[in-house]
Amino acid sequence: MSGPDTASGGAAVAELFSLDGRVAIVTGASGGLGRRFAQTLAKAGAKVALAARHTERLSGLAAEIEAFGGQALPVALDVTDPAAIARAIAAAEAGLGPISILVNNAGIVVDKPLLETEEADWDRVLDTNLKGAWLMAREVAGRIAKAGGGGRIINIASILGQTAAGRVHGYAASKAALIHLTRTMAVELARYGIRVNAIAPGYVETDLNRDFLAGPAGESLVKRVPLRRFARPEDLDAVLLLLASEAGSYMTGSTVTVDGGLGLSAL
Repeated sequence: MSGPDTASGGAAVAELFSLDGRVAIVTGASGGLGRRFAQTLAKAGAKVALAARHTERLSGLAAEIEAFGGQALPVALDVTDPAAIARAIAAAEAGLGPISILVNNAGIVVDKPLLETEEADWDRVLDTNLKGAWLMAREVAGRIAKAGGGGRIINIASILGQTAAGRVHGYAASKAALIHLTRTMAVELARYGIRVNAIAPGYVETDLNRDFLAGPAGESLVKRVPLRRFARPEDLDAVLLLLASEAGSYMTGSTVTVDGGLGLSAL
């Protein structure tokens, strides 16, 4: 039975997860999880800078966000280039206001046996997945600190940063390092009121991998998932909002695993 107390309690809960008045930047926003993250933040009230190397794929996403009453701004960004990062963040803040939420989502993978992996493959993956996240966090955190503090950094890690699998050595190493970078940044940036956390997804169905996951390899892999299905992008919505909002105000240095239990069994 509902009443005044229940209604006010519901409103209070909604306010905990609200991002009204916040400005976020999502890297790798042109597709996959980045696209979903941007939509989720916008629906919670944040103004969102959509960052990717190729902005032509961002205009449609910006239009979708604006269609449901949100505000979004595409910005060109190469996370491996410090000068490009500074330009992108300056453009985002000029168009939307000071950034207080960073979602470090940009990432790449090279799938090769160890003995066939080139040094350039390794460098490309580590530069994007780890150094790029560090460069973004340094720039955004510096601006937040100068503005008086208070912000959130959310690093998108992976279950492969917590378990072992072959052929994706650079990717797994970068995600394991990103998880520990999350912890070290959380310790240092707490003095500025900046919370730093990570999400470690398992296998998530997107347009890029849907055919693979529906094929023989995916059929074999899903049997190792205790929940017996792969994640859908929306399965990460609540965790993202928890870490981005006041609902997670006492969380920092945490890695939230969303993998259907896959990490509990050997890959």
